Amino acid sequence: MAKVRRNRLYENFLRVAQQYLAGRGFRAQQTASDLRKRLDIPEQHEDIFSEVLAYLVQSGELRCQAGRYSLSKGELSEVVPGILRLHPRGFGFVQPDDKARYPQDIFIPKHLTQNAIDGDKVEVVLSTEPVSEKGPEGRISAVVERARTHIAGVISVCEGRGDTLAYCPLLGVDRRIVAEAPPDLTVRVGDRVVMRVIDWGDHGAETRCEISHLIGHISDASCDIEAAVEAFDLRDSFPHSARKEARRFGRQVPLAEIHKREDLRKTVCVTVDPDTAKDFDDAISLKRDRQGNYHLGVHIADVSHYVRPGSALDVEAQERCNSTYFPGRCVPMLPPELSENLCSLRPDVNRLTASVFMTFDKEGTLVDYRIARTVIRSHKRFTYGEAKQVLDGKRQSRHAPLLKCMVELCRLLKNKRYERGSIEFALTDLVVIVDDSGIPQGTKAVEYDVTHQMIEEFMLKANEVVAWHLTKEGKGLTYRIHEEPAEENLREFAITAAAFGFRISDCPDAAELQDLFNQAMETPYGPFLATSYIRSMRMAIYSPDNIGHYGLGLEHYCHFTSPIRRYVDLAVHRTLFDDEIGRDALEAVSNRCSEQERLSAKAENNVILLKKLRLLDANKKESPFREYQAVVTRVKQFGFSFEVLDVMLEGFIHVSRLSSDYFIFDEKRRRLCGRETNLTYSAGDKISVVLCSVDLIMLESSWDLVEEPSTSTSRPRTGPGRRSSSKRPRKTEAKSGKPKPEKKRRRKKR
Repeated sequence: MAKVRRNRLYENFLRVAQQYLAGRGFRAQQTASDLRKRLDIPEQHEDIFSEVLAYLVQSGELRCQAGRYSLSKGELSEVVPGILRLHPRGFGFVQPDDKARYPQDIFIPKHLTQNAIDGDKVEVVLSTEPVSEKGPEGRISAVVERARTHIAGVISVCEGRGDTLAYCPLLGVDRRIVAEAPPDLTVRVGDRVVMRVIDWGDHGAETRCEISHLIGHISDASCDIEAAVEAFDLRDSFPHSARKEARRFGRQVPLAEIHKREDLRKTVCVTVDPDTAKDFDDAISLKRDRQGNYHLGVHIADVSHYVRPGSALDVEAQERCNSTYFPGRCVPMLPPELSENLCSLRPDVNRLTASVFMTFDKEGTLVDYRIARTVIRSHKRFTYGEAKQVLDGKRQSRHAPLLKCMVELCRLLKNKRYERGSIEFALTDLVVIVDDSGIPQGTKAVEYDVTHQMIEEFMLKANEVVAWHLTKEGKGLTYRIHEEPAEENLREFAITAAAFGFRISDCPDAAELQDLFNQAMETPYGPFLATSYIRSMRMAIYSPDNIGHYGLGLEHYCHFTSPIRRYVDLAVHRTLFDDEIGRDALEAVSNRCSEQERLSAKAENNVILLKKLRLLDANKKESPFREYQAVVTRVKQFGFSFEVLDVMLEGFIHVSRLSSDYFIFDEKRRRLCGRETNLTYSAGDKISVVLCSVDLIMLESSWDLVEEPSTSTSRPRTGPGRRSSSKRPRKTEAKSGKPKPEKKRRRKKR
């Protein structure tokens, strides 16, 4: 029986390897270890995989020189310098220094990033293969200049006579980091530390560091945000000069400044924000006249009045670029004296604002606008939940007519947006609730209801009007741009949609996509399809060059409505009312803010993942055998991913762990089919999983898959259907993220 099992594994590994070699992801000069990790082959099956590689060399599909495997095609040439930006999943993009010659970012597959980290100045060797619609690809050949001298991580191995090893989220699980402790410092497994890099270890060698200081232990949830701030090099405390400038403005708006502005203090304005918000950027006023026209006022905190170019506040805000939002805490762009007080549009106090006044006809068409510096006095602060209760008649408020009028205009603007090809995803947001000590208490599903939608529609319109106005005036600004997705990506998404049972054309237009999502959101698979579509699109960035915003279907768009938490918005305010910003400065602001936006997102996601794992770990201690409902989200030739619905956490099961059957990958239908049992795994299948263990150091969770014969009828009626055998396979182990080889200490991809 063991021999039969070995033969099946050999066949599985050979098939997976051949599919990988035939794809675009393969690149030359990979070791056997590189290939094994790339294909997620467990370490205990290394001998079988070696036989597979030997066969591929003997058959001529691969060549091996000095222990490295290559194909005869796809040689690399042409060296391009640039800055590396790594994605959390390990791959990256290099932004070329010479944008005129290389206008597109260069894609770097995960296994070709070498030992470079986010922000490093690198040299890239371009591939000579034909450029796909995704853009050029290459590999990093050298790190020219390091972005950092210190890194933060967690002690993962601490042996008396051996090396002390650390895991660093910024470098990933595949990097061996040796952490040397000074004589007067004792460390233990789980200690979170800041390390000075002694040797980065070129060409994949280990990175050697010296421990600088301790942050706290991984068991202490109160240190999670401090550790993330260190790990992702965020700025937390404000310099004395910036705090001093902020305090100098006092706590009230001076009358002299009020007299210079259009006075709107008697105009009824309200704010609608999340429960925990302290920085209220925007307030809304709205009236409908007898002709049916809507008069909308979007009033934005006038941060540019306080934060002047070149001031200590401005220098610090430029470094931060944006606020970073963690569960239970915000690391703000501006000191609290401004962000939570003088610039925050709190109720019943005078506040300086920049107002966009817009008039819409009864069909929702913009017929007029103007922009002015104003002063307001917010009449009411609503949370989204409170506003929804008023609209549902569950709460009394004298502002109910205003809120109902806002809903009317919102629907008109949404219809206009649909007409121009913008697609809306009504995705529920899962918020992790933490106590004062940072310990997660549970999760809260925040529905994208009409209160969220109306505020978003008004902000989108104000941003569009400001961008169009400044363009018409001939002024340069930081546009928010979004390129069209590559046709190749749309075709890939069409295949994914078909796997969930939704049929669309290979290159769907906006109307077809909106119809798809309208249907999908009525099923459990809507969020996964929306996420898949978003991943297929290019990232939105800031740029002084306007190419439009594909996702919103707009020709002119910028960010104007959140100057308390985004520096680009502050720059747009200055362009509106003060001196125009030069082209070089705009480009520097755009690049810096685009980069920092991605870094903040990484830090936020890192902490959210850790909090979710802490919550799961606590749940397991209370109920060790609790089953979680999950949905299969992606199926590949080597296994499938699933999403644990309660916590929106991804897991992965390798094909070699699916009972003792031989599973065949049906590429057309994107499913795995058991040759003997007829058991199939397809995107959209519901499964049950039980948590086995949580590793807070490596940010991983291990699961048991509880498989039942499928009689599911919840798949879309247009779907392909699913066959299952009546047999119940044994439990199989699944791990969060793609599986990694099993070692003495399990290290796997997040």
